Amino acid sequence: MNKKEREKLENTSLNISNLAAQDYPDSSWNRAVKILEHGDPFCCRTEWALSFHEVFSPLRAVHILESHGSFLLLASSKEVSKETLFEPLDNSWYFGCPLLGEYSLDMLDLFLQHQAKAEGFYACNISGLIKNSQLFHKSAKSFRSHYDMFLSRPNIQCYASLEGGIEGYLSRRSGHFRRRLCQSNRKAKQKSVSFERVSPTNHDQVLVAYGRMLAIEEASWKGIGRCGMTSDRPLHFYKAMLKRLSANAAGRIVFAQHDNKDIGFIMGGIAAEVYRGQQFSYAEEWSSYSIGNILQFEQLVWLCEDGVGRYDMGPLMEYKKHWTEECVDIVTVQLRPK
Repeated sequence: MNKKEREKLENTSLNISNLAAQDYPDSSWNRAVKILEHGDPFCCRTEWALSFHEVFSPLRAVHILESHGSFLLLASSKEVSKETLFEPLDNSWYFGCPLLGEYSLDMLDLFLQHQAKAEGFYACNISGLIKNSQLFHKSAKSFRSHYDMFLSRPNIQCYASLEGGIEGYLSRRSGHFRRRLCQSNRKAKQKSVSFERVSPTNHDQVLVAYGRMLAIEEASWKGIGRCGMTSDRPLHFYKAMLKRLSANAAGRIVFAQHDNKDIGFIMGGIAAEVYRGQQFSYAEEWSSYSIGNILQFEQLVWLCEDGVGRYDMGPLMEYKKHWTEECVDIVTVQLRPK
């Protein structure tokens, strides 16, 4: 932002949006999310951030500032010390970035200056920054004179290109991977396992699909161990997200069935040309049939048919290395006034 634009921004009241005004698929918030600027673009959107806020931390004050098509998205809470902490709406996984658009850094600078004069604050966390990206370096350059900066919550996000459709995707996998996948598909076919695609378009359809997912989860190792999406707040978080995704049929659920009984599912959502996986599960009695791998493949086939360009799998884990080919480091930067 040049000096003239900066002065214009300083002399203009930032438009403070409310949650309801941004809570729909084509909101100006969602349009400001540029896929290539963020390590986890889906989690920068309302479907993720607002669902998290309303389920996990609904009592915080929310600051949604918009100017020149850019956004600053923060929540605040008073700590025991009575000092204010500013943080992303997702203050647990820290996947999404609260800085959206060309002028978001300048907006953050003005916002923090105002807060320092008004009541003070002791820290501001900015999550989801791609390490060593242009935005990361601009952040360091903009704030190092007035703030101490600390890096935390390093994470590696992984994804795969779907260029060339399913055949193009498979051509970038190892021969061993393709053989194992072919064997698993053949084994499931011999057991008459079938698949159903579901993309809810209203809340009633979400409730039906979600009920089926929860029943599968209860029969999985996660449900048996009480550590899956049927526990406490994750139960409500994923339902809220699916409801938001149903507004433009952006949810993607594949069910695996045997004898007309659900035995597994995979679920995620689409944002522009990116699919972001969320959860998958299968009944423990089917654990020897690689149902999870087969569901991943069935989801990939569907996405390629729809022309989706990227398959995001979230944080890197060992099993995901076989399904993805690209990784990006994201970090959270904490700013504290000097």
